[in-house]
Amino acid sequence: MTTLPDLTNTTPIAATDQTRAAAAPRIRLLPDGISIDHPDPELGERLMADTLGVPDRDAMYGILRQMAKASVKGKKPDPVNLAFMMSMAESIKPRDSLEAMLVAQMVSVHVMAMRCAYHLAIADDVARYDCASRALGRMARTFTAQIEALNRHRNNGEPAITVQNVSVADGGKAIVGNVGHASVIVSDKRPAASASPRNRANRAHPRNDAGRRAQA
Repeated sequence: MTTLPDLTNTTPIAATDQTRAAAAPRIRLLPDGISIDHPDPELGERLMADTLGVPDRDAMYGILRQMAKASVKGKKPDPVNLAFMMSMAESIKPRDSLEAMLVAQMVSVHVMAMRCAYHLAIADDVARYDCASRALGRMARTFTAQIEALNRHRNNGEPAITVQNVSVADGGKAIVGNVGHASVIVSDKRPAASASPRNRANRAHPRNDAGRRAQA
């Protein structure tokens, strides 16, 4: 008989070279919870924690329980859905607790989006079609935003640098920074010196200037 793990122990689980090299264990759904399917319970927890990018058992089992609830099909957690979600999370490789939560949301949103796609495909009236279509659109936009959030987090909050076209005049110097979808023209030529107020006044009143020279 498989017993539930003791969740009162919150000792951090440090990843080792052995856990990084091994694949994540599978999740076993029990009538009253979940269990990690591995012959060595301690090693199984380390493998799973490393896969999810979380530091301790509380975080690991919390994420797993949430994903199991998101996998529900017919009011019960679905082992096929859960296995798929775990496989996708493993392929994304979350690196910290923030990424673990975001990745769990991403795989959950994807599952829900595909459910909406199913209801859209079988809709037999306009009302159901419109409802499923709107829900699918919201899920798809949410998923795209989650991908962008993950990329920003992994880039330390900086957007990716994209330079489509850079034109530099002869003798110029190009400086490339966080430029997206822009045409950049940079030159080191100094602008012509602007005319002084006195010169501008002389040009504006040439007769007065000539008169002053005649008097002199």
